[in-house]
Amino acid sequence: MLMLVSYDVNTVNPAGRRRLRRVAKACESWGIRVQNSVFECYVDWTQWIALKEKLEAICDSEVDSLRYYNMGNNYEGKAMHYGAKQTVKPVDDVLVV
Repeated sequence: MLMLVSYDVNTVNPAGRRRLRRVAKACESWGIRVQNSVFECYVDWTQWIALKEKLEAICDSEVDSLRYYNMGNNYEGKAMHYGAKQTVKPVDDVLVV
């Protein structure tokens, strides 16, 4: 399934900048960066739960924000794109990062 993950991490102090790097690195392990703080993650349900738990363990819910959008397995046609950075489509629903 395709999960869209976006985040906003407060970076006014060194701890926030560290959280931002950790969130980005976790997302890079599971998906493709499509904008600065937006990732498309092609995962199964078990992988999704692991990623979500990891991200929520990193973030500070008092000052940071995570948003998840479940695009499902039939995601083609649900998202449109304009401009640079074309989306990478996995071949046969397999994406190796």
